[in-house]
Amino acid sequence: MLNSISHKKYDETNKKYYLILGLIGVLLSIIWITLVKTTPFSDFEYYYNLSSNIANGKPWGDTYTSVGYCIVLGFIFKIFGTSLIVAKIFNILLTIISYLLVYLILNKLDIGEKSKKVIYAFFVLFPLNIYYNSLVATEIFFTSIILLVTNIYLSEIKYKYLILGVLVGLNTIVKPTFICMSLAIFIVDSISSKKFFHSLKNSLIIFIVSILVITPWCYRNTKLIGQPTFVSNNGGIVLYINNNSQNNTGLWMPAEDVENSIVKTDEYINANMTKKNKMLSKAAKSWIKENPKQFIKLGFLRLKNTYAAAGDTYYTTFESGLNNSKNHILTTIATVAKIVAFYPGILFVLLYSLYVLYSLIRRNQENTDKFLLYCCIMFYMFTCIYFITEGQARYSFPLIFFMINCTVCFFAKIKEIFIW
Repeated sequence: MLNSISHKKYDETNKKYYLILGLIGVLLSIIWITLVKTTPFSDFEYYYNLSSNIANGKPWGDTYTSVGYCIVLGFIFKIFGTSLIVAKIFNILLTIISYLLVYLILNKLDIGEKSKKVIYAFFVLFPLNIYYNSLVATEIFFTSIILLVTNIYLSEIKYKYLILGVLVGLNTIVKPTFICMSLAIFIVDSISSKKFFHSLKNSLIIFIVSILVITPWCYRNTKLIGQPTFVSNNGGIVLYINNNSQNNTGLWMPAEDVENSIVKTDEYINANMTKKNKMLSKAAKSWIKENPKQFIKLGFLRLKNTYAAAGDTYYTTFESGLNNSKNHILTTIATVAKIVAFYPGILFVLLYSLYVLYSLIRRNQENTDKFLLYCCIMFYMFTCIYFITEGQARYSFPLIFFMINCTVCFFAKIKEIFIW
């Protein structure tokens, strides 16, 4: 009886810890969007304007880029009015949902309570998770769905893989590369369960359902262009501007600056969106085949741009009135947090991958932790995409929780070895 009462008090104390931390995170986010009045620019201005157009009954984009986030934000604008503050409040609501999802995920993991508390605190107080609330960007929305996918994947519920298929499809309309998630889950399932065909069946369910979910949007794009068209048509331009002999930084550059640029030709100028996309993609792939060493060099530069620092802080304070010294302090805080979360986390991923590989060779996967393997595969999935296509600091945002988990586990393992 006494043990039951003490256990109940312990659970209540733990819940209060997560609730208080969550409230602190929400309060910091509210203070941030109130004091730092960021102005949308570049992609963020495009998302805001397109969402506004959708709210006002105008066309839902021209197939150039994926518009899943803009469709949702557009409906919110239609209900509550078009304004930056509405978009930012929507971000805070998504942030709250992310807190809840992280809490639910942690409750499903077989790790110590102290580790869970550290992971949760680090996630909630992670600077970029606060800063991004001022952006009209896909990242928070996209990441929230990833966390929902993760929570459901770790759950034992009916029709789990059908639900995952729906979510993967919806998130593919936000970012087309997320269709790869079905392959990622297949790898995790087949290794952790050692049931190849069962894992294949489940992953095919996810893939087929996700294809069914995106089919209406692909049909809309196909009807608009007049030929078969996927979720969006910007994959080719991204590949082209990031894989050419003039790009030596791994960063964005104008397509016109590429030597003998295809975008200056009459054939390209007169082509529709889908044909342009195919022309750019073909040219980029041709360059990659002819310049493998330079492609690999650019790939690692892209990863450096993505994981090395928190340059995306600049986006979150654009034209907000903050002076250079304050911007520098905010960037430094975010960079330090990112280094602490990502560097040990990436090292852990590499070491744990070797352990999993060794276990596979020995045919002894019983001790493989399913969620740690999941974190590794998530890291590799996004890293491969960025290595080939484009590297930006903001592209690391969806991996924050997974890298924090890997970092905490890394130091926990070191502690265990040291104590032993």
